[in-house]
Amino acid sequence: MARRSQVHIGVSGWRYKPWRRQFYPEGLPQKDELVHLASVFSTVEINGTFYSMQTPDAFARWADETPEGFVFAVKGPRFLTHMKRLRDPEAPLANFMASGLLRLGPKLGPVLWQLPPNFQFDPERLEAFFELLPRDTEQAVRLGRRHDHRLKSRAWLRVESRRPIRHAIEIRHESFRDPAFIALLRKHRIALVCADTVEWPLLMDLTADFVYCRLHGASELYRSAYSAAELSRWAKRVRAWRDGRPMTDGTFAGPPLKRRQRRDVYVYFDNTDKLHAPQDARALMQKLER
Repeated sequence: MARRSQVHIGVSGWRYKPWRRQFYPEGLPQKDELVHLASVFSTVEINGTFYSMQTPDAFARWADETPEGFVFAVKGPRFLTHMKRLRDPEAPLANFMASGLLRLGPKLGPVLWQLPPNFQFDPERLEAFFELLPRDTEQAVRLGRRHDHRLKSRAWLRVESRRPIRHAIEIRHESFRDPAFIALLRKHRIALVCADTVEWPLLMDLTADFVYCRLHGASELYRSAYSAAELSRWAKRVRAWRDGRPMTDGTFAGPPLKRRQRRDVYVYFDNTDKLHAPQDARALMQKLER
């Protein structure tokens, strides 16, 4: 019997002062915020990995604080995407793989690669990067062994079993509205992030065996909440992705896939300067339960 596709609804990050006494109960210690979040949602994006290198102990603590079945999406470092702009990616990517994310074990979900707004479609540079990405934990260990002196803590390069590693890429420049980009993603089985915002292209092409969606705010970046009607529309899209039905309610850069396939779906709210994200995520979960 084929494995049933999973839907994970969550938020981007969890340590935000405005959430205290709103999403987090009054008096909840800061150290228990992830524990509380994991009692409500089944997934979260780790944002700290984007800004700085984390440690194996941090990843282990996050894994210990969350229940079985919880999933962490891990954001790739901006040093690689924004500063290096994917040039000479081997050492930074090896450092990232060795930094401890493998300590998440079965809770390691998709790796998110967010490109800067001024990064234009460059097929050769992207393909070189895609070919280097590890597709399972054993490949990640082999790549991590090539880390350099920039790794700030001890390397963690142990895995209990071989598990797949999924990758998703978020684009923010109009030049990616190109069928050649969609073909490149499908060739390498990398998910195109469906990023809902007025600032960047909103593309919904299916390019991998899972869907990764980031809801930044439909009318004002990071600030606008989602109405009940908007959330109903997103719930309909999520069901179509999950069930392998055609989803034509969107914008696409490439041709549709001929083969229908059920997909795991990951949705993360990143809207209203983090204020409305938890309540919108909860509302979407409730719509999907009906």
